[in-house]
Amino acid sequence: MSDAAQPTAAEVRAAAEAVKVALDRHLAAVERRTGEDDPAVSEAFNALATAAEAYDERLYDLYDEVTPFEIPGTDDSLPPYRGPEEPNALSVLIRRDYAVAEPRRLLAQAQRIADVDGDAETVAVVGASVHAAVGVLFGEYEPDEIASRHKEFGLEEGDSTLWVSAADDLPEPGEWLSAPFEQADPQQVVCRFDVSSVFDEDEFDGVGGSGFGDLGDLEEQDA
Repeated sequence: MSDAAQPTAAEVRAAAEAVKVALDRHLAAVERRTGEDDPAVSEAFNALATAAEAYDERLYDLYDEVTPFEIPGTDDSLPPYRGPEEPNALSVLIRRDYAVAEPRRLLAQAQRIADVDGDAETVAVVGASVHAAVGVLFGEYEPDEIASRHKEFGLEEGDSTLWVSAADDLPEPGEWLSAPFEQADPQQVVCRFDVSSVFDEDEFDGVGGSGFGDLGDLEEQDA
C-alpha cells in the first residue's frame, strides 16, 4: 500500500473501537440467544468478524503489526440468513472433487461391476475409457459410498462442501433439473460443512472455511 493510501492513526483507533463495540454486541446476543440457531448470534458474529478484519488490516497498513487472533474464512463467509424461520422444505447441495489418481484401478472396478451385471452393452462401453468407467461407477454406488471408498476406486479426495438451504415450499417436479445449482441463494443456507486440505495447512485440522460456527473436524455454519 502506498503512503498516500495508508490509514491515519485516528482511523486505526476508530477501527479498534469498532471491534470493542462488536464484541459487546456479540456477547449481548449470546446472552440473549433464544436457541442454538439464533440468527441474532450469527449476525453479531459476522459483524465482529468484519470489524476485527478491518482493524487488523488498518493496524498492519500503518504500524506493520498484526493481531493475535484470526477469523477463519471471513472473506468467503455466507451472508446473514434471510430464509424462512420455519422452513417447509430443504435443498441439500453437495460438491465433492476427486482426482483420478489410479485410472487402472478405476477401470478395473468399473469392469467388475459390468461383469457382475452381465450386460453386454455395459461391458462394451467400459472398455479402456475412464469417462465410461466413471459413469458406471456413479451409476452403481451412492455418492456417500464412493466418498467413503474412494481409494478403492482409484480416486483421490479434493475439496468438498455441503450446503443445506431452506425454502417455504418444494419446487414443482422437474422445475430446476435443467440448471440444478443456478438458483442457490447463500441467504437461504441454514448450515454449511466444508472439508479442505488447506485447513490442515493452516493448522485448523479439517476445519471448514466458512464464517460461522466453531472449530472442529467439520465446521457448521448455523444461521
